[in-house]
Amino acid sequence: MFRPLLKALLLGALCMAAASLPARAARYEKLTLAGPTAVVTFPLLHMVETQALKQYTDKLEFRLWQNPDQLRVLLAKKEIDFSAAPSNLPALMANRGDPVRLLNISVWGILWLVSRDPAVHGFADLAGKELLVPFQRDLPAVLLDTLLQAQALPPEKAVRLRRTRDSQDAIALMLTGQGQHALLVEPTASLLMWRNQQQGGAPLYRAQSLEAAWRASFPGQADLPQAGIMVNSHLAHDIALSRAVDQAYADSAAWCSSHPRDCAELVHRHIPHLPVAAIEDAIEVTRLDSRPANTIRPQLEALYRLLGEQHPQAIGGRLPDADFYGP
Repeated sequence: MFRPLLKALLLGALCMAAASLPARAARYEKLTLAGPTAVVTFPLLHMVETQALKQYTDKLEFRLWQNPDQLRVLLAKKEIDFSAAPSNLPALMANRGDPVRLLNISVWGILWLVSRDPAVHGFADLAGKELLVPFQRDLPAVLLDTLLQAQALPPEKAVRLRRTRDSQDAIALMLTGQGQHALLVEPTASLLMWRNQQQGGAPLYRAQSLEAAWRASFPGQADLPQAGIMVNSHLAHDIALSRAVDQAYADSAAWCSSHPRDCAELVHRHIPHLPVAAIEDAIEVTRLDSRPANTIRPQLEALYRLLGEQHPQAIGGRLPDADFYGP
C-alpha cells in the first residue's frame, strides 16, 4: 500500500520541480531591429554589435528606415521585428487593428531650436519670424503645432512655418543663409552646428529644446515621452522575448549615455555619413532614459489625450487598450 503512495509523491515532486524550471526560450532564425537616424536608434546598434539576444537568435540584424511611412510598410510586410518609433505611431497602428505593442520610452527630449540670432533664446522669441520645419505629419510636427497654439499669438505675430522637404533641406537652407531658425531632431541639430563650424560660418546657437518650452506651456504634463521601442504584431505574443529586448535596450541605452564617445564611434561604423563629433554632441544633449511603457502609462496617456484633442488622427482617435503597454 505504501509503494503506490510513494510513487505518487515522487511523481508530484518531479512535476513541481519541472514547473519551477524556467521555460526554454523560443529560438528564431533571425531577428531584425530597425530605427531612423536618431538617438533613439543608437542603443539598437549597440545591441547588434554585442549580440544582446543570443538566447533567442544567432542572427541579430539592423535596418535603417527613413520616415514613418517607410516604417509602416516594413512593419506591414513583417520585414522587421522590433523598431524605434515615435510614441504615437504604435498607438495609431494598434487603434487601427494591428496589435503592435509599445515596449518602452527612452527619449524624452530630442528636438532643438537652432538659430543664427543670439537674441533668440527660445520659441517665445520667434513671434513674427520664419521657422524651418522638416516635419509634415509625424509627431514633431504635431508637438510643435500644439506648442504654438498654446502660445496664442495674434495673427500678425504668429510664427511662420516653412515646411522643408526633409532635414537635409533645412540644413542646406541654414548653411546658405536662406534660413535663420530651424527646429531639428537630434542628431540633425548637432550635425548642422558641426557643418557650420567646419565651413567657418557665422555662429549658430542651440536656443531651446522643444521639451523645455513644453514644460513651461504644459506644467501639468511636463514629461514628453517622444520615442521608444515597439514590437511588431507577429511577435507581440512572445512576452519573454519582449522583456528581453526591453532589458537589453535599457542596458545599451545606459551604456551609450555613460560612454558618449565610444557610442558615437560605434554609431559611425553603422551610419558613416554622421561624424563622430556630431553624434557625441547629440548623445550628450539628449535625455536618453529607457523606461518600460507599462510603468509610464499615465505619462503616455496624458500625451495621447492632448494629441487626441488637437490631432486625433495622430493616435487613431482614442487611447490604446491596456495590453498595448509592454513589455
